[in-house]
Amino acid sequence: MRIIGVIPARYGSTRFPGKPLHLIAGKSLLRRVVEQCQKSQTLAEVVVATDDPRIAAVAKEFCEVEMTREDHPSGTDRIAEVASRRECRAIINIQGDEPLMDPRVIDLVAGALEKNEMSTAATLIREEGELANPNAVKVVVNQAGRALYFSRRTIPYVRDAVDGSLAEQLAAFPFLKHLGIYGYRRDVLLNLVRYPVSPLERAEKLEQLRALENGIQIGVVTVDYDSIGVDVPDDVRRVEAILRASV
Repeated sequence: MRIIGVIPARYGSTRFPGKPLHLIAGKSLLRRVVEQCQKSQTLAEVVVATDDPRIAAVAKEFCEVEMTREDHPSGTDRIAEVASRRECRAIINIQGDEPLMDPRVIDLVAGALEKNEMSTAATLIREEGELANPNAVKVVVNQAGRALYFSRRTIPYVRDAVDGSLAEQLAAFPFLKHLGIYGYRRDVLLNLVRYPVSPLERAEKLEQLRALENGIQIGVVTVDYDSIGVDVPDDVRRVEAILRASV
């Protein structure tokens, strides 16, 4: 199975304009993401998908680039445009704001496509603050390791611990936090973006619910890795401190 990694990258950002090109310890954020992806044992190539010529000019120095339409409503649609023009059996969608992405996570998500139409990753929630945080999306899975549901709410509802502290609730059940990396078989991705926005997707503002509502199975691999995204300029200093500590 030929699998490619695609990183959607936009220049515009309300909280951090020009974020993909911002330097982190001497390299652009985008370059750091690409270099982590290039360490994967699974990806045949890494492609940056963008509608901005400034990003394209920089990215061409270190990877393949696909120029996409400007009017895509989501990163998934941008990825699908690239997939429609590329020769591959599957695509891994990697977030363009995770400069410390573990390439082993990419390989595990890719491997899950052998038995699933879509795949993603999750990690155990260990911090109390994430349990009630709507930005830390939760996922519940079945015995086969496939997603039952994703939610910004805390799921499942642990009845016997609901009156306890957050620490007690964490101890009562292995809550999983969804990580924003996706694997798609090519035909599944191209069909997915043709479906209209689904009711659950509209309610939770989570694109993956469109897949579940249309009967697409999503394999979930549980990993010992937690994403560290760059959302605002202050996050740059946090990532740089981690990079210095790892030298």
